[in-house]
Amino acid sequence: MNLTIFDQFLSPQILGLPLMTLAIILSSMVWPSQNNRWLNNRLSTLQSWFISTITKQLMMPINKPGHQWSTILMSLIILLLTINLLGLLPYTFTPTTQLSMNMALAIPLWLATVLTGLRNQTTKSLGHLLPEGTPAPLIPTLIIIETISLLIRPLALGVRLTANLTAGHLLIQLISTTIIILLPTAPMLSMLTSIILLLLTLLELAVALIQAYVFVLLLSLYLQENV
Repeated sequence: MNLTIFDQFLSPQILGLPLMTLAIILSSMVWPSQNNRWLNNRLSTLQSWFISTITKQLMMPINKPGHQWSTILMSLIILLLTINLLGLLPYTFTPTTQLSMNMALAIPLWLATVLTGLRNQTTKSLGHLLPEGTPAPLIPTLIIIETISLLIRPLALGVRLTANLTAGHLLIQLISTTIIILLPTAPMLSMLTSIILLLLTLLELAVALIQAYVFVLLLSLYLQENV
């Protein structure tokens, strides 16, 4: 069977059953659970500080009715962070490199924000489709453009996350293969390439964190427009 560098992004299967669901479920086991102790350990304290800090940043610009989304958004960012970081380990699979999974997360949440706005403030939500002071001849064109930009939001969310993670994994794969090929013939060049690989790995750690935060931040901005 011929393999390519893109085969690493195929969903692995055992006995015909996809392992993506298992990878998503097991990632939640990395985070410590809350207990009834008076004093927490350092890991639990760091977890509580991280959750409270991110929640404040996300919820600060949103009106009070939108604060009920805090649990959903924090659960989502923790899920994405864990999956993205675990996917950088050797011999692991990253579900967030699959466009189908990212779209399955983006479309329902984006649709929920739109429906929330249409239910609570219909006039204001529909008003976003037509900027104030638009000349009459441009009204039909602008409504079409704004509608397309609204409908393309979930696609942009999913494609952004997929493309950034896929590009990083491909670069790591290519540079790792180059190091192995150069090692017998050019050891010094192989060592220099290893330094590049190390720097790229650090960059991918930052990308994994930033993309998870950007995904949830954009959802919070969409929510801010509709509450």
